[in-house]
Amino acid sequence: MPQLKHFPLPDVGEGLTEAEILGWKVQPGDTVTVNQVFVEIETAKAAVELPCAYAGKVVELLAEPGQTVEVGTPIISIDLDPEGTASNEPTPDPAPAESDTNGHTATLVGYGPQATSSKRRPRKAPAPAAGAAQQALQGAMAGSPVAPPVPEQATAPAAPVATAPVAPSSTAQAPAVPARGTVPPAKPPVRKLAKDLGVDLHALAGSGAGGVITRQDVETASAPAATSAPVGSRERRVPIKGVRKATAQAMVQSAFTAPHVTEFLTIDVTPMMELRQRLKSHPEFQGVKVTPLAFAAKALCLAARRTPDVNATWDEQAGEIVYKDYVHLGIAAATPRGLVVPKVRDADGMSLRELAAALETLTSTAREGKTTPADMAGGTITITNVGVFGVDTGTPILNPGESAILAFGAIRDMPWVVDGQVVPRKVCQLALSFDHRVVDGQQGSQFLADVGALLADPSLAITY
Repeated sequence: MPQLKHFPLPDVGEGLTEAEILGWKVQPGDTVTVNQVFVEIETAKAAVELPCAYAGKVVELLAEPGQTVEVGTPIISIDLDPEGTASNEPTPDPAPAESDTNGHTATLVGYGPQATSSKRRPRKAPAPAAGAAQQALQGAMAGSPVAPPVPEQATAPAAPVATAPVAPSSTAQAPAVPARGTVPPAKPPVRKLAKDLGVDLHALAGSGAGGVITRQDVETASAPAATSAPVGSRERRVPIKGVRKATAQAMVQSAFTAPHVTEFLTIDVTPMMELRQRLKSHPEFQGVKVTPLAFAAKALCLAARRTPDVNATWDEQAGEIVYKDYVHLGIAAATPRGLVVPKVRDADGMSLRELAAALETLTSTAREGKTTPADMAGGTITITNVGVFGVDTGTPILNPGESAILAFGAIRDMPWVVDGQVVPRKVCQLALSFDHRVVDGQQGSQFLADVGALLADPSLAITY
């Protein structure tokens, strides 16, 4: 007798409530082992691979790629005893779910609310239109224009926005489209192409052998069609979800909670750029890319020692200001999935070389979409490198829970007065936004001046 176990979607970090199924690593009939990666999901913060908590045979996939499911919803059914050798007694769950002080269920990988049925949440069927069915437009959100640098101040690539109208409904002689609740017959590369182009595989009738959906089917569905929008339409719609949805919620919360103040400073960073050039040939820095952002990060950490208020947090519920004796430095990064802010843990305890190496690793991981939710939690202060786009400065919005964010602008050759003479110099603009509940004008000004002084004359670091 089969011993079925339903694996519920777990909360992979910070109270997330839903995730999108990106792709399955297994299919019905496959054998899985404990801790084997079986699915990739996308939360509001990152793409995550889930390991299986059970060993057995896959019976059914309960969610399709592209579907958004709530935490605790069963996503896969596994037979723990495919050979029928075990007893008929029910198998208990490995561990009960725990609740935090707010009453939220803390579901771990492999655990969660026990399902009484393998059915998914009902999905609304698309409303029929006169003559032919129409599909809501879908697409991938573009990346946010804030990124850590690559050579000099280059940017991480942004994902293009794509839309996918659905082809007209097929005739009676055409192959039937896949029914909702089933996995559309398509190979993994075709599934990935469909996701990239925003095409719903359930709306397609495969032209391949046995109704298999081909690459041409997906490309045809993604091409503009007369029935996809009114004639002359110059609009397209994409769903608000994933990283874009989480970013929007966080920015609105921050903008309407913390009273923002932004100050600006223009500095001559020629000495910093000269030191950077010398370090390229220094034995200790061989194999490490020392970017201008690394200098800005080091200067920020040193300046925060003299003005700890910028590294503090306003705790509204407790009625307290929380001062932190460590710096978990956030770096705003543009990725194909949108804006993420991974952290460099204990950045204040790192040397310039260690910071440069950490930033290089952070940038690479963010571009590959492998930044985990844990890597984006618990920041204390952030740098946004707008200079990678040739932008001089801006008025950045605070990350929720933080009291300051520094915008690092483009480094340009500009005329500058030195000893009464106008000469060409390397010039940069800084902008500091801070929470005026925590940071007074004097403190914000002092911190910004300290960062500027350290970038204008790195030798001052020995005095801090």
